[in-house]
Amino acid sequence: MNAFGPAAVLGLIFGFMWGIGCSLAILYSIFLGGYRKGIEEALAPKKSKRYLRALEKIEAKLRKMPQP
Repeated sequence: MNAFGPAAVLGLIFGFMWGIGCSLAILYSIFLGGYRKGIEEALAPKKSKRYLRALEKIEAKLRKMPQP
């Protein structure tokens, strides 16, 4: 029974690290895909309605910020 303890701990540690690593890889790929889509929309000759609304919101926030 004593040999089971270290193996279980190692399995838990490696399993946890593997799960966190896979989750981070998935989140990074989702982020990167959104970043690529944003660049594509910004470079497109005709802007989408969603892009223009987001740009208006950003510009409104920038106008509200105090200038140094």
